[in-house]
Amino acid sequence: MKKFWIEEFVFNNSIMEWVDVKLTSPQLSRESLYKLSLKSFTIQCISLSESKNLFVEHALQYSLAVAHGILDKNKKDSLHRLLLQGLDITILGCNDFYSYRNQIEARGLPLTPESLLSFTPFASITFNAEESSSENCKPEVAKTGLGSSAAMTTAVVAALLNYLGVVNLSSSRGQDKENDIKDLDIVHVIAQTAHCIAQGKVGSGFDVSSAVYGSQRYVRFSPNVLTTAQAAVKEPLEEVIVDILKGKWDHERTEFSLPPLMNLLLGEPGAGGSSTPSMVGAVKKWQKSDPQKSQETWNKLSEANLDLERQLNLLRKVAAEQWDVYKCILSKCSMLGSKKWMEQATEPNQQGIVKALLGARDAMLEIRNHMRQMGEAAGIPIEPKSQTELLDRTMELEGVLLAGVPGAGGFDAVFAITLGDSSSHVIKSWTSLNVLALLVREDPNGVALERGDPRSKCMAPSV
Repeated sequence: MKKFWIEEFVFNNSIMEWVDVKLTSPQLSRESLYKLSLKSFTIQCISLSESKNLFVEHALQYSLAVAHGILDKNKKDSLHRLLLQGLDITILGCNDFYSYRNQIEARGLPLTPESLLSFTPFASITFNAEESSSENCKPEVAKTGLGSSAAMTTAVVAALLNYLGVVNLSSSRGQDKENDIKDLDIVHVIAQTAHCIAQGKVGSGFDVSSAVYGSQRYVRFSPNVLTTAQAAVKEPLEEVIVDILKGKWDHERTEFSLPPLMNLLLGEPGAGGSSTPSMVGAVKKWQKSDPQKSQETWNKLSEANLDLERQLNLLRKVAAEQWDVYKCILSKCSMLGSKKWMEQATEPNQQGIVKALLGARDAMLEIRNHMRQMGEAAGIPIEPKSQTELLDRTMELEGVLLAGVPGAGGFDAVFAITLGDSSSHVIKSWTSLNVLALLVREDPNGVALERGDPRSKCMAPSV
C-alpha cells in the first residue's frame, strides 16, 4: 500500500489523526482524495472534483470501524500503525458490468460476443448521453444491470477486512469451511450495511449476498436489523457497527443452481440501463398508496416465483435419478419450439420431464405478467413494451425454456435460459434484433482473493 503523510488536527483539546485515502477508478478516469479520522471514522473528500462514491466511502468507514471494534489490543496497535501508512485503493469492474455498445458500433463491429472479446479487460466505461435523474431512471454510467454497486461494495469491504486482518480470504480457503463461512458472514454484514446506507434504503440485499456467497436461493433479512445504522448520527460508529455485526440477521440462503444441460444467457438491448433505487422507490410509493392491490400483486408474484423454483428443482432431481432419460429428452427439445416438446415424449417418465419444462415456462410467463402489472401501477417500466416484444420472440425460439428481465427490471438487460446447444439460435436472433449477447456466465462462487494485478491476466466472464 502506498504511504502518505499523516496530518494531525486539534479539536476540543484532543488530537485527531487523519489517514490519507486515495481512490482511483481508471475506467472512469477519476481520482478522489479523502481524509479519514481514526477516532470517529468520519470521512471527508478533499478533492477538487465533485465526484463522490458513497458506496466506497461507507465501505471504508464501516470496515475500519469494525476492525477497530473487534480486534484485541495487540492487533489494534498493529492496525493503527498499518492505517497510518495510508490507503491507496484502485477500483476495477469486469467489462460485463458495463455497456460497450457505443464503442462496438463506433468501430463498425457486429453486435456479437466476439466483438466484446476484442476489448481489453477493464476497459474504459461509457457514460450515458442523457443526464441522470430520478425522472428518467437512468444511472450516470451505462450498465448492464448485474449489480455492479453491490459487487463493488462487497469487493472493497472484503479487500479491506482481509488487509486489516479481520478475515482471512486466502487461497487456502475450503480447508476449514466453518471459519470460511464465519469470515464470509462478517463480509456479508458489513457489505450489506454499507450498501444499504449508501443507497439510502434497505433493499432486498440479494445482489450483495450473491457477491459474497455465490449462487443461492435467498430470503431477505428483516430491515430493522439496520435501524441503528440508519439512525446513527451522534452515536460512535464503532459501537454501532459492532452492534449490527452481533444483530439478528435472519436472512435465508440455500444452495440453488440450474438443472444440467441448461444455460443462462444475458443480452443488452442498448437503452443505457435503469437506476435501481429510482425504480424501487417508485414501487414503494405505489405500495403505500394502494396497500391492498399491491399486496395482492406481490403475493401472486411470490407464488409464481416459488412455482418456477419447484419446477427447476424437480428437473434437477430427475436429472440426478434418470440421467439418460433426462439427457435424451432435453436434447430433443433443444432443437424444437416449446409447442412441439410434448410430441417428443413417448413414455411416462419423458412426459414428466416435459411437463416440468412447460411448467417452468408457464411460471415465468406469470412472473412477467405480475411484474408488468406492478410497473404499470407504479408508473415505471419494469418490463417495457420493447422488452416484452423481445422476450416474447425469444421464448418462441427453438430450445428456449424461458426469458425475462433480471433484477428490478427496466432497460438494463434481458436473460434467457436455453436447453442443450441451442444458445447459438438466441445469440443469432438477438444480433438481428440489435441486442448484444454478453459473455457473462453463471459462477457458483462468491467473493475471492485474487493474487496480483488482475489487469495482467485474463479473467473468465462470470457472475
